[in-house]
Amino acid sequence: MGVLSGVKIIEIAGLGPGPFCGMLLADLGADVISIERPDADVGAPRPWAVCSRGKRSIVLDLKKPAAVETVLQLVENADALIEGMRPGVMERLGLGPEVCHARCSSLVYGRMTGWGQNGPLVQAAGHDGNYTGISGALWLATPPGQAPEGPPTLLGDVAGGALYLAVGILAGILRARQDGRGQVVDAAMIDGSAHLLNLAISFIHLDLGGEFARGKPTASGMFWDRAYQCADGEWVVIQPVEPHFYAELIRRLGFDNDQRFVNGQRTPELWATLGNELAEHFKTKTRAEWTALLEGTDSCFAPVLSPEEAASHPQVIARGIYKRIDNVLQAAPAPRFSLTPSPELGSVPPRGAHTEEILAELGLGRSSARG
Repeated sequence: MGVLSGVKIIEIAGLGPGPFCGMLLADLGADVISIERPDADVGAPRPWAVCSRGKRSIVLDLKKPAAVETVLQLVENADALIEGMRPGVMERLGLGPEVCHARCSSLVYGRMTGWGQNGPLVQAAGHDGNYTGISGALWLATPPGQAPEGPPTLLGDVAGGALYLAVGILAGILRARQDGRGQVVDAAMIDGSAHLLNLAISFIHLDLGGEFARGKPTASGMFWDRAYQCADGEWVVIQPVEPHFYAELIRRLGFDNDQRFVNGQRTPELWATLGNELAEHFKTKTRAEWTALLEGTDSCFAPVLSPEEAASHPQVIARGIYKRIDNVLQAAPAPRFSLTPSPELGSVPPRGAHTEEILAELGLGRSSARG
């Protein structure tokens, strides 16, 4: 069930964006077989492991030749493989692209790393902030004068990593179904997070003639494009970029007779002052009061909600965006399709829950597969 029904993905379980990519593909109906390590928690419930949902789990010790052979047998009938090891590790395990393509020439071999498969940093450890720091994404994600900080995992791991890997895998599968040739997808978070900047770069070019100096009127510095704290300590965000939406906001805030605000978008020398005045103005009401006044209008307004709060918002409820499975809040599959709905969410399988089932499909017993 799902738009990717019939697609088979082998995932070498790891941390972060690789499993997220596998979850995304499983959410859309792919048969994702996650090859997991024989850790102490085999068979134990793990409802919090949301990125393992929708997958089948098999436990194999890839340090043993028989286990490696089992993976290669799974590869023979797979559309794609996902791995997130440092460059060279899969080759040392005997599961590199050349070996896998010898078993399945149409296989799309997806490699998820921070730095990519080449360059001076490929063997260096890193995390989201490191990759986005070098790509330029973290610089643009933070307003001038503040410490550069992005939302945890979203900018590099998920947006610049997992989603680009998913697109690459699906594109590779489409190509392989045309000409039967598999290939390697080199998805690096430093690449993807830089590619994400193209829209912002285009705006900066229009606004500043291509300048990137801190403190210049970039999208992150405009007083009408930021979050403001309210009387109760909560936050709201406004983003009326287009002049007619901006005019609507100014009218509803009661500043439509103040020519400084009316012409504010066109007077950069006043932006700091007007931003400070708006900051004080938003502190006169609570988040709920501002929401009652501005939400649902063309002011381009929204309250800043936690995931728990978001789950109770009428728009989120109407879309069925959040669900609680085994008392764990998680977001439903996205995007949505008119003819092929995604599978219903169920409990996260324990590590190794499908070991016997998958081995039986290969005609193998537990001992012969594990070595």
